[in-house]
Amino acid sequence: MSPAGTGPVDDRAPILVGLGELSAKPGTTPAGPVPEFMARAVRAAALDAAGIDPGDGTADLPPLAAALIDAVELVAVAPSATWPDHDPGRSVAHALGIDHARTMRSSMVGGNGSQLLVNELAARIQAGALDVAVMCGAEALHSEQTSFESFGDAVNQAQHGAGEVLEEDHPGNSEAELEVGFALPVLGYALMEQAIGVAAGRTTSEQQHVAAELWSRFSEVASEHPNAWVQGARTADEIATPTAANRQVTYPYTKLMTANFRVDEAGALLLCSVDAARRLGIDESRWVYVHAGAQANDEWFVSNRTSLDRSPAIRAIGEALFAHADITAAELGPVDLYSCFPSAVQIAARELGLPIDDPGRPLTRTGGLTFFGGPGNNFGTHGVIGVARDLRGAAPGTLGISSSLGWYATKHAYGLFGTSAPARPYETLRPTPEPARREVASAEDASAPDAGAVVECATAFFGRDGAPEFGVVFAILQDGRRAIGKITQADVLGKLTSDGFIGTPIELLSDRTVTINNAR
Repeated sequence: MSPAGTGPVDDRAPILVGLGELSAKPGTTPAGPVPEFMARAVRAAALDAAGIDPGDGTADLPPLAAALIDAVELVAVAPSATWPDHDPGRSVAHALGIDHARTMRSSMVGGNGSQLLVNELAARIQAGALDVAVMCGAEALHSEQTSFESFGDAVNQAQHGAGEVLEEDHPGNSEAELEVGFALPVLGYALMEQAIGVAAGRTTSEQQHVAAELWSRFSEVASEHPNAWVQGARTADEIATPTAANRQVTYPYTKLMTANFRVDEAGALLLCSVDAARRLGIDESRWVYVHAGAQANDEWFVSNRTSLDRSPAIRAIGEALFAHADITAAELGPVDLYSCFPSAVQIAARELGLPIDDPGRPLTRTGGLTFFGGPGNNFGTHGVIGVARDLRGAAPGTLGISSSLGWYATKHAYGLFGTSAPARPYETLRPTPEPARREVASAEDASAPDAGAVVECATAFFGRDGAPEFGVVFAILQDGRRAIGKITQADVLGKLTSDGFIGTPIELLSDRTVTINNAR
């Protein structure tokens, strides 16, 4: 390992000291109201910081754990889909008995939010503006527990005022994308999966097998994780083959290749300065140093990206983090790449310079959003927890990385963590990716007789009866612009969902529907 982990210990250095993770699977302690579920995860993190098995987060807190929670100055929350409170930290703080704490949240939609919050808290700790903070989140989509009732006036934002908002919300799709029914991440990532296959010279079925093999390895990690929602390793064939229990969702993704949001899971991280950890008496065996964070966005709308199989933002993030820590990708220890769909992992791994099939270093410490579970905006917290747990038992100088993303691999946030004090003070890096934008033709332009559009990639959305309902097509015109369209005809959908459709000449009509141009 390079000198990245050999620096003197800075009293202001931000560290993770408490890791709280709950999975309220059937037969265990129920999630209950979401704010209380989050608060229990924070209590679990405090017990962890004290070196005590956190269990389900309901145990009485020993003095050290209680003092740590009392010392929290800021409660940061990745908002919950099942509990759409615009100041969720206020109710969590009330449940913990720390109404003095300030509050912060990330955007209402965005899986990058948890890592953004960690980066912001770490930066404030390093700057001396904060000593102790908590970052948490939870979903109860399995049981749909959404009660506000037990918190009374604590959730009254008119009384308490709104908390700080770290990132504003923006629509994830352009109007043109919405016109063709492209409004779900499962469609966008399926298009990316095809683009990855095309770039590698593979057919769609060959690329599906590559993705299924990757997901099989993720399922093996989940099978050994006590908090994973779906236990038991799956073979690539089991993952790729549609069945009644594993229906086709899009082309080429089955249910076992998509994020599983119907889970009851909560996660929390307690962060503080080295000085605060020493004052509170937290044993150094619990410390994980936050070396650096990085965040950047790709071209916002998928249809405007030059290449669907690449991410200039992730490449820039990796280069910035590795330069900051003076390491290479090969020197990393534990890695958790955000894993909503296989294409997201493959793109990130390629841009970071990590192999997807290294048996010595899986690209997940959780098992991914399919098998571990995908608790809405908060999955990234579990990724950080997985990396931090591994680092606690790793050799001095070991560094690990965790990533989060939002929308269609659009907005990215990464964290670099280590077993030893960093050589450089913590910094949140904000690299500027090289622009990579493609113009999208209007429906009228693309439907001109001499447009000459050929299919770049395409996916279909399937109903629960196993039949494709409609297709989304990205095509390239002779002038290099991208044309996007929608397929509804059964015979054309049949061609779309088979090898050989990519490269097919098509005609795009003025209403953005697509027909195959058999004359070309």
